[in-house]
Amino acid sequence: MTLAEESVLTDDFLRQLMNVGEVDILVGLPTHNNAKTIGSIVQTIQIGILRGFPRERAVIINVDGGSRDGTPELVTGVTIDDVRPASNVYALRTLHSISTKYANSPASGVALRTILAAAELLRAKACVVLSPESSNIEPEWVSTLLGPIYRDRFDLVTPTYRRHKFEGLLITNLLYPMTRALYGLRIREAYSPEFAFSGRLGSQFLGQNVWNDGTDEAAVELRLTLAAITGKYRICQSFLGEKLHVERRGADLVPALRQTAGALFSALDADFPVWSVVAGSQPAPTTGADQEVLLEPLRVNRKRLREMFSIGVSELESIFQSILSPSTLAELQRIARLGEEDFHYPAELWVRTVYEFAASYQKGVISRDHIIQALAPLFRGRAFTFLTENRNASGADVENNIEGLCLEFERLKPYLLQMWKSRE
Repeated sequence: MTLAEESVLTDDFLRQLMNVGEVDILVGLPTHNNAKTIGSIVQTIQIGILRGFPRERAVIINVDGGSRDGTPELVTGVTIDDVRPASNVYALRTLHSISTKYANSPASGVALRTILAAAELLRAKACVVLSPESSNIEPEWVSTLLGPIYRDRFDLVTPTYRRHKFEGLLITNLLYPMTRALYGLRIREAYSPEFAFSGRLGSQFLGQNVWNDGTDEAAVELRLTLAAITGKYRICQSFLGEKLHVERRGADLVPALRQTAGALFSALDADFPVWSVVAGSQPAPTTGADQEVLLEPLRVNRKRLREMFSIGVSELESIFQSILSPSTLAELQRIARLGEEDFHYPAELWVRTVYEFAASYQKGVISRDHIIQALAPLFRGRAFTFLTENRNASGADVENNIEGLCLEFERLKPYLLQMWKSRE
């Protein structure tokens, strides 16, 4: 057993795993105070397993981050007899459901590490991680994500969703175009709470030093995607439909930037031999829609976004001087003075900004976390422009705009390479 496994598998959890024995299918369910919804979610997952994999040995593994509302007991309390009438299918094998608590507060890195270690011990062929924060999990999600792994020998399945055109701006304006330009594969959701992976990819990732390199473990899902790309594993996308998440108050931009931009910037030095020789990008094999866009009206405080951009450019000038080139900073200061009607943060300037941040992150010009925090007001300015440009846009128009930004990231990639090579 590896050190990574030993550190997350308690004696009690090991006993539960030994009682389960080897499995074909493993469903990982990280939780924290999800008592209101977890019972129905577990039933949905069980129906999905019964319909999609009635002959396979399967286990649901709940990895709990210190729930105080009885979530783990609700997970293990749902019996297969509760769901058989709804599934119209009978399992030909025992469907196990077990739970372990790893800490008193949630940490997605520890949760995934626990699931990976359990999968390796049980020699699971195909594994899926589902988030109880997704309030509209359907039984079909189990087959949609696991099928390409179990039946078609893919190693990683990432989801695509039906989203509102102004949802997921951090993905459409930064994470997707930058990972696509650098790594050469068009994966829409490189960082998602739902994904599936093969046993062999899980074991390989578990053995990486990602757990001990001091980077933010909260972004470990993105690191798994990048490891699959750099390791030349087989990757595909599967369409899940609309993405609805449980509303959580206080969702903050800076933690989201740490888990996307921060994790991506952290990976670039070790992955340099791979991404430095990639030119252009290729589509990933996709089951179902690549993306679907919803257009119904959505209230967004655009004025506030522009104000926070302008205030940030003014107040953080000394920090930006150490991160950005003089020409980029001067252009940002110019647009910060523009009124709401004239304000425009063009794609080329945004790409240059992001690439200069990535290079400065690598050089460690100031604290890496301060670099990520400084990106927040600039992202808000870019979000304002995206919202303005696409206010009356159709779904096809939005996709064309995102594609244009992606091509700009690809076109300017030599600029990042030039900064990277001269960073010493």
